[in-house]
Amino acid sequence: MNEPQLTVSDRCDQCGAQAFVRVTLESGELYFCAHHGRAASAALNESAVSILDESHRLHATPAGAGVH
Repeated sequence: MNEPQLTVSDRCDQCGAQAFVRVTLESGELYFCAHHGRAASAALNESAVSILDESHRLHATPAGAGVH
C-alpha cells in the first residue's frame, strides 16, 4: 500500500481545511480539500500537469481501529 504524500500540514488554498488533492500546474502547485478538489476537477483536468488525489483516505479505517 502506498503511503500518503499529503500530510495534515497541507491545507486547502481555498478554505484552509486539510488538503487531500495536490494539483501540479506548469506555474506551480495548488492544494485542495476533497470538496474543493471535486468542485474544480473539470477545469483542473484540462490544465494540470499532474493531480494527486488522496481523498479516498477520508473513508479509510485507521490502523488499529476497532481492536480492543
